[in-house]
Amino acid sequence: MTTTLRPTGPIQHEADGAQARTYEVCVNSRPVGSIEIATFPAFSPTAGAIRSLRIDEADRRRGRGTVAALAAEEVLRGWRCTQVLTSVPPGATAALRLTTALGYTERSRSMSKELPEEPPALPAHVEGRPMSEAEFVSWRAAAVEGYAQGWIDRGLLPAEARAKSEAEHRETLPEGLATPGFSLSVLVHEGAPVGHLFVGPREARFAERASYVYDVKVVEGHRGQGHGRSLMLLAERVSLDAGTRRLALQVFTGNTPAIRLYESLGYEATSVNLVKQLL
Repeated sequence: MTTTLRPTGPIQHEADGAQARTYEVCVNSRPVGSIEIATFPAFSPTAGAIRSLRIDEADRRRGRGTVAALAAEEVLRGWRCTQVLTSVPPGATAALRLTTALGYTERSRSMSKELPEEPPALPAHVEGRPMSEAEFVSWRAAAVEGYAQGWIDRGLLPAEARAKSEAEHRETLPEGLATPGFSLSVLVHEGAPVGHLFVGPREARFAERASYVYDVKVVEGHRGQGHGRSLMLLAERVSLDAGTRRLALQVFTGNTPAIRLYESLGYEATSVNLVKQLL
């Protein structure tokens, strides 16, 4: 039996510059599932993604998903993609086995937490306050440079990466500290700033509204003293003040201390994000 992909319609061009297409997974021309693929310009100019893959129950465990994923990778190569990303629910054991067997490696985890009605108390020795204008200028410069470096690492030319980073920060915070819905805070210990926090709204796969931790960092020299936990408690207070009871974030797989911290605070993984280089 031959497993092939059959387009269900023309290539779709999306607002962010991505192109996407959905295919039927067919066995000898008989539909047995579907797969959606797309380019992923928000991640990298040469990134693609398998957005979804479904095989009918009666046709599972026969290698249909494996062949469909490999065929999708060939289409993405034709779209000049050099890497492909996908996300899998953490409890989807079969899907995780499939992606691992195909050479995908875990890059990061998306996590979230449903917050209690009452905001948590901060430890007695720390307090949170709004970021000052002077601190914002310094924070923004470092954030723009760090984000640009991430794009350089993904293949963009330095000038293009910095222009992109500047544009996205300008679009996210057009009014700086006064941008509605976003909060930039500083954690203070014994009068000295020991960390910063950036929380705001973001589209998420939840039925209810959610806040998102865009950036959280403890100042070097003050790490290992529990300030990371205090910053995350402050993030919960900021989220609740904004009227949202779900807080989401993303953490890189290699950041074991952060993962342990989030799990100890009650965060649960909502997706495992994987990547594969296309040779």
